[in-house]
Amino acid sequence: MEYSKKFLIIFFLFGFLIYGQDNPVTVAVAANVQFAMNELKHEFKKETGIDIVVIIGSSGQLTAQIKQGAPYDVFISADMKYPFYLFRNKYAIDSPRVYAFGALAIWTINKSIKLKDNLSELSEGNIKKIASANPKTAPYGEATIEALKYFGIYNNVKNKLVFGESIAPTNQFIISGAADIGFTAKSVVLSPAMKGKGIWKEVNPKAYKPIKQGCVILKYGFKNHKKETETFYKFMFSEEAKNILLKYGYKVSEDK
Repeated sequence: MEYSKKFLIIFFLFGFLIYGQDNPVTVAVAANVQFAMNELKHEFKKETGIDIVVIIGSSGQLTAQIKQGAPYDVFISADMKYPFYLFRNKYAIDSPRVYAFGALAIWTINKSIKLKDNLSELSEGNIKKIASANPKTAPYGEATIEALKYFGIYNNVKNKLVFGESIAPTNQFIISGAADIGFTAKSVVLSPAMKGKGIWKEVNPKAYKPIKQGCVILKYGFKNHKKETETFYKFMFSEEAKNILLKYGYKVSEDK
């Protein structure tokens, strides 16, 4: 019941936000793409004249909203699991495509912490809290748990973990110092908003499954804003979009 009330409030605010705009494309965006999406949105507007309304959340949270009828046109997920779920259950019109491969990073504001390749610093006594996105709803949280288990330290540090619903609140834990250190997307630490804050290190990509990030056109967008929605979807696979994603640390080759 509590979740439903929150969703109704979000839905109302969303309706207020887009009222009066001429057919903007409403894009549900996984939090790791938030900063890259600022540039993608600007470039798309420059090329097409079409506005983008961005709704940020965890991939699982956004999927739940779509199931409840949120009027989103395109879903930009942090994985392929949630877009495929929406396609199989007829919330999306076609099978999702990979638009990028994400990278996991470990990040701290405390520059006295020595970041190590095997993450062994996390077991040290001076680190009390480790921030992570929720592995139940956020693919980067799932990758974090995989990495901790890969390096054999999960059991040592699991009681130190504090979870944000998505990458966005997890970042706040880290930059506010509420957590001593944490895991985030490489795209976040490379963003202009976060660049130069603290120190970070990319986690060995062998430590977690490739983060294949999927894009899909939702049924609502196809029915209500077909032309604008399809234009944005195609843009996500353009050279211009790929160059922006590369700048934020994503890989864009589908053979990775």
